[in-house]
Amino acid sequence: MSLVTLQDLSIRFRGPVLLDSVHCQIHRGQRIGLLGRNGTGKSTLLRILSGDVEPDGGQVVFAPGVTVARLTQEVPSDMQGQVHEIVASGLADHSDPESGWLRQQQVERILSRMSLEGRTAFETLSSGMKRRVLLARALVGQPDLLLLDEPTNHLDIEAIEWLEGFLGNWSSTLMFVTHDRMFLRRLADRILELERGRLYDWSCDYDTFLSRKEAALVAQEKQEALFDKRLAEEEVWIRQGIRARRTRNEGRVRALQEMRVQRQQRQSSPGKVRMQLQQTARSGVLVIDAEQISFAYDGRPIFRDFSTTVMRGDKIGIIGPNGVGKTTLLRVLLGQLTPQQGNVRLGTNLQIAYFDQLRAQLEEEQTAEESVAEGSDHVQIGGKSKHVLGYLQDFLFSPQRARTPVKFLSGGERNRLLLARMFAKPANVVVLDEPTNDLDAETLDLLEELLVEYQGTVLMVSHDRQFLNNVVTSTIVLEDGQIAEYIGGYDDWLRQRAQREETQPAAKSTKPSARVPATRTSDRGNRLSFKEQQELAALPERIEQLEADIDTLHQEMARPEYYRKTGDELAADANRLREWETQLPELYHRWEHLESRTG
Repeated sequence: MSLVTLQDLSIRFRGPVLLDSVHCQIHRGQRIGLLGRNGTGKSTLLRILSGDVEPDGGQVVFAPGVTVARLTQEVPSDMQGQVHEIVASGLADHSDPESGWLRQQQVERILSRMSLEGRTAFETLSSGMKRRVLLARALVGQPDLLLLDEPTNHLDIEAIEWLEGFLGNWSSTLMFVTHDRMFLRRLADRILELERGRLYDWSCDYDTFLSRKEAALVAQEKQEALFDKRLAEEEVWIRQGIRARRTRNEGRVRALQEMRVQRQQRQSSPGKVRMQLQQTARSGVLVIDAEQISFAYDGRPIFRDFSTTVMRGDKIGIIGPNGVGKTTLLRVLLGQLTPQQGNVRLGTNLQIAYFDQLRAQLEEEQTAEESVAEGSDHVQIGGKSKHVLGYLQDFLFSPQRARTPVKFLSGGERNRLLLARMFAKPANVVVLDEPTNDLDAETLDLLEELLVEYQGTVLMVSHDRQFLNNVVTSTIVLEDGQIAEYIGGYDDWLRQRAQREETQPAAKSTKPSARVPATRTSDRGNRLSFKEQQELAALPERIEQLEADIDTLHQEMARPEYYRKTGDELAADANRLREWETQLPELYHRWEHLESRTG
């Protein structure tokens, strides 16, 4: 017997049908990943299963005695009280003394299992710890069916890995919605997908789903193309001359009418997000040079003696536990905060686009249209004027949704709106602070592809391990009071950290250094000669002058009248530019080498 049966389930709010006569069975012990685009009804289905929303039609049938608990997507902003009280509220209320003792034992057990201090005030906790408390509240009653809506939102990587391990040993049935593909890959043994009102059961793990889904899409496109071709042929036949109409087959006419209805009822795909990063004039080759920077809040060090150089085209991820100071480091590197020690030098011609994880750039009372257009009806995209409603449709906002106030948008819609705002402005440095929260897998894939192909510089704070693996070229890690930079993404960091701990057991007690710690440390102590000291002193000015010359030549080449020059003059300029762009990295390399020997 199944644990839960969905029978002819239907529901709609304003807009398209979310669930259209859905049927499904859920069995004991399954770990189900519920997939679908933003707005397809995933959270609504979880709310129906938990009894918080009544469907318009159909019913949910539970096996006798089944209990259900749900972890919501958002942390309630008004929730207060001690952790113990909040967790205990997840238990059924029984007033007899014996059940009170059992309740106390259950609460203490789950608090211990999840490493929570019961007397701590909930409102003083970080977002990640609040999510852990709410999960404890959902688990304390040992539900037969646990529903999790974006459980990794606002969790750092360490907390996500803990949650993966915890749920991997959870024996009851689990259904969860998540944008974290690695989390999905490690936990789900069954995939359900909501699309255009239908619930598709793929009955497989995530990787198998991806390959099957691709094959199904190809087959569907072929089938629909054949149907449309046949329909077009029948429409030509029905419009033939009067003689053909007198002799036409009435059964064929009825079949054509049925085909018209079928074509009309075919719900068209909602389309794909279409995003493009607008290129602007290139920045200088040097984007950021940070030298021995330190920063502290209220006497608590955030990072100390950190050096790094960000070059044009670098894609750098910043990771670490919640509250460790990742956003602070980002702001110091961008010159928004002044380091308390050391200095930060920004390169030339920087145009920065910023994605804020707190969505503070969005005004709650403004509509999505107003938020992007900023008082105009059009935006400039790729040098061409485009109506803001048409532009927002590229980000899957219908005209009606584009006129909706921000306060009524879902988390995924707000993130897409932030991306639309950011991409509406040309930039050569893109800064992303937790961009992946609430985005569906398809939008994530497209964003990854854009960032990989982007010719500018990317700085990104993220806890999405696959996103980091796929995009970044190096990773700055804040952990255990240390800060260091590693080549590659998340998996590369894990491998390099393990190797470093094996080969340098005392590494944790040493000061962190820049992108290649071992190289810089080995150079220190080799004193510079007088000639090398003079060379080092002159290098910054030489680099700045060379960057300015390159930038000037680029600007000259961008003018239409530039190409009135003779062929010899154009060739000479091209050779000069190629020579300068070859010299510049060499000068930087020499500068870093000499600087590494001054400490």
